[in-house]
This record gives sequence, C-alpha cells and structure tokens, in this order.
Amino acid sequence: MTRELSEAVEAARAGDEDAFRLLYRTLQPGLLRYLTALVGGDAEDVASETWLQIARDLPSFTGGEFRAWTVTIARNRAMDHLRRQRRRPSLPVPVQALSDLAGDADTAERAGETIGTEAAIALIATLPQREAEAVLLRAVIGLDAETAGRVLGRRAGAVRTAAHRGLRRLAAMLERDDRRSAAATEGAPPRPRGDLRRQAPHAEPADG
Repeated sequence: MTRELSEAVEAARAGDEDAFRLLYRTLQPGLLRYLTALVGGDAEDVASETWLQIARDLPSFTGGEFRAWTVTIARNRAMDHLRRQRRRPSLPVPVQALSDLAGDADTAERAGETIGTEAAIALIATLPQREAEAVLLRAVIGLDAETAGRVLGRRAGAVRTAAHRGLRRLAAMLERDDRRSAAATEGAPPRPRGDLRRQAPHAEPADG
C-alpha cells in the first residue's frame, strides 16, 4: 500500500470525508471491474453495498493491506448477491475486441496494462471462476499472489497457477480469433484510403 493511500486510510478512519473520497476515487474503478466479472450488470449495486460496509467498518480496520480488505468485502457481497440470484453472470463478448490483450508469456502485472477495458472484463468473466478471480486480483486490483491468496482462501502458488492458466486461455481465444479473421478477410477489396485506423498494420497474433 502506498504512503498516500495509507495516510488517506488513517485520515478516513478519523472521520475525514475528503480522505474517504480519495479512497473511493482510487479503489472504485478496480473494484467495479472485478465485480463486473463476478455479477455482470449488477456490479454498480454490489459496489454500492461494498462501500456502505467499508464506511461502516472502517473504524475497526486494524491495518494491513487495505486493498485486500476492500476486495474481500466486495467479494463477500458479490457471493451473497449470486446466492440470492442463484446464477453466474453471462457476459458474451467478441474476442476481436481484445486484440491488445497480453499473451500468456506476459506476467499478470503486464497484463494489467491491457485488460482494464469493459470488453476485456467481460471475456475474463467467461473463464472458470478460479482463473477469472486470480487474473482480476493480480492484474486489475494489483494484489501480489500472497495477498490475493488470502482474499480467496488459497495458497499463493495456486493463485499464480490459476492466473497463468487464465491468461493462457485468453491468449488461445485471441489466437483462434486472429486466424478466423485472417481467413474471413482473405481476398477482401482494399480498404478506403481515408480511414487511417484501418490502414494500420495487422497485429501479430498473441503467442500461445
């Protein structure tokens, strides 16, 4: 946890509303992406429940990794929501929307630079839950394997393995889509010269 975040936590615990707003602005984007993968379109509602509990329980926070504490609360609220709904989310998304996703050879930290989009989160939600959560906690929330393991109740090595497998699945999806796209566009007429984006060189498939 950064020094600025640590100071904001202490100030918020003492009742500083500006500090609490800083915590919200800092953590809400990642929490919302994580919750979107878990509960789909209900993420905003679950995030609101999460922040209500954070505000209520913040005075009792005794230190440690604050991001992990908030994610644990968010995950518990999401699991409660899914139990009430008795369903897992279904977020279909065309994999061609994710052509910039890192390949499986990249670490979770590097993958975090490219999987923050709505389309990417939707694709991650199609992974097995253990893999999806490991990828999200490592690459989106930014937790190390040990901290993510504590959130999920698993060993750090199991979290690393699940994140790696999840990234491999995503890379394989993209590679298959690249092959289909190349086959579909073979023999197509030239692109209009006025569209510079379409003239960009075709991206290489992600290494599998």
